[in-house]
Amino acid sequence: MLRDRLAALNQRRATRITAIILTSVIAVVFPVYWSLYSLTDVLSRPPEGVNSSSVPGEWAMFRHDPGRSGSTDSSELLPQGTVKWTFSTDESIHSSPAVADGTVYFGSRDGKLYALDAATGTKRWEYQTGSWVESSPAIADGIVYFGSNDGNLYAIEADSGEKLWAFKTKYPIMSSPAVADGIVYVGGDDYYLYALDAITGEELWTFNANSYVTSSPVVVDGIIYVGSGSNFSYALNAKDGRLRLRFKVHYPVFSSPAINDGIVYFSNSDGTLFAVDANARSWPREHEIRPQWTQLWAWGIPGIPAPPLQSGILWKLRLGSKINSSAIASGDVLYVGADKKLVAVDLESHEKRWQFETKGAIRSSPAISGNTIYVGSEDGRLYAVNATTGEKRWDILIGDSVTSSPAVAGGTVYVGSHDGNLYAIE
Repeated sequence: MLRDRLAALNQRRATRITAIILTSVIAVVFPVYWSLYSLTDVLSRPPEGVNSSSVPGEWAMFRHDPGRSGSTDSSELLPQGTVKWTFSTDESIHSSPAVADGTVYFGSRDGKLYALDAATGTKRWEYQTGSWVESSPAIADGIVYFGSNDGNLYAIEADSGEKLWAFKTKYPIMSSPAVADGIVYVGGDDYYLYALDAITGEELWTFNANSYVTSSPVVVDGIIYVGSGSNFSYALNAKDGRLRLRFKVHYPVFSSPAINDGIVYFSNSDGTLFAVDANARSWPREHEIRPQWTQLWAWGIPGIPAPPLQSGILWKLRLGSKINSSAIASGDVLYVGADKKLVAVDLESHEKRWQFETKGAIRSSPAISGNTIYVGSEDGRLYAVNATTGEKRWDILIGDSVTSSPAVAGGTVYVGSHDGNLYAIE
């Protein structure tokens, strides 16, 4: 009996020691693992190289490429402001055209996506959805991806116009999709950013942005950048949607970010342009802790240092009272529409180089080809502006307001108007 009691006692002692050791190991390992996973790329590095660009001479998605650069180096003859052809739809056009394989794709508020011959404007096919198509299409691997206000993201066979699949959400999709490495990324008015398998439409992951996502996502080097109506802009791991940066901008972000040389440029609806480190990360509960930290520091409590600047912030510049236009960052200059002006910002001095004023608000996002910038205005005109001097090269009155963003391909500018027409200008 005594021997059995001693054996049982030793067993319990060994069990307690083992439990203490395991608890200690977990107490040490878990915080280390959590820190490595949440604060570094050691355990979950973004998939570098996950981005793509349009084929030279094409403009296969909103703002040209997943980096939303809005620019193309063109050695072709530049458009001179002459209408080549027009195509009429039954409602106004806000969707921005995309051009691939000699075909122009765009949506209309008549609920249809159209595919036209880029040279002649002849209709190749149309696809009817259940509501307005304000989302701009993206073409990748022979498939057209676009959203509709009926809440669906559609995948359509580019040659035939036949539906491959549709992914249903609860509210409209006005965000324009980005396609990279076999995944389609798109935002919805239901507060979510979605990552879908490009072939099957299967949901891979979602991210809750806490408000509508009309901003079109950017995918560069395995990181997704997108704005939202929650007054925040986000950076996520493209592989799994894990949050990297939650950047506060105080007002909704309708425009799409632009990436250039490791810096993200985006603007809020209050007219402020932000420059943010593309690889920055938020520290845990940063925006929840900062107000209390700031208050304690303001009270002068001993030992409380001044709170650091928001993670990622490099600089900001107020450009006007409202910005809905997405920016171009080209070389050492950034171009963006603010109020009624097209503004050029020097990225080294962070000051305006020049501004070009129109007679209407600029909601259209500019496009640059060679040394010429093309932008539409709500005054009903498309403008061509010298990128170096800000001087007007030409303008053309094309009907009603122009909120569609121009696409430049094959020496032609394609842009939609609220008069219901798509214009090809050479």
